[in-house]
Amino acid sequence: MLTIGQQFPKFSKIAVTSLEKGKEFETITSDFLVNEDNVWTVMFWWPKDFTFVCPTEIAEFNKNFGEFRDRETRLIGASTDSEFVHAAWRRDHDDLRDLKFPMLADTSKSLAEDLGILEPNEKIAYRATFIIDPTGIIRWVCVNDLSVGRNVKEVLRVLDGLQTDELCPCNWEKGEETLTV
Repeated sequence: MLTIGQQFPKFSKIAVTSLEKGKEFETITSDFLVNEDNVWTVMFWWPKDFTFVCPTEIAEFNKNFGEFRDRETRLIGASTDSEFVHAAWRRDHDDLRDLKFPMLADTSKSLAEDLGILEPNEKIAYRATFIIDPTGIIRWVCVNDLSVGRNVKEVLRVLDGLQTDELCPCNWEKGEETLTV
């Protein structure tokens, strides 16, 4: 699995960005991650669309979209399902209709494989979360087993810590003192 300090892999994938007819899909590339505007990226993966734990996580990321935007961080959700399955799921599920971030489709499973998060038996993605800095470097990765949803507030806490570029003690939260040496 790729880890902290490594370059996020190159990719070009179709994503669902809207439910408006004719504007549903866009191509997102790894070039989107690297920028001079100091914009960070959180890419989070789920195993399968039309399941039970996954929409709770996606909806929670969406509820916190403003928190990520306030931190100059873009969100990208991803799975190995197709863009058509993503679009159908968004239309079908009340909590997913108004998503404010793209749902990336890794149907070839190449990006999940490059990241090392492809579950070996079913060939679906683990619940992986990557925080990527504006230079395209992975700064944090967390992977949950398929049955356990992640904690979006923890993703925000870690993002806050990384963005201070200082030493942050255990359980540190934004606004608290960092460590000095």
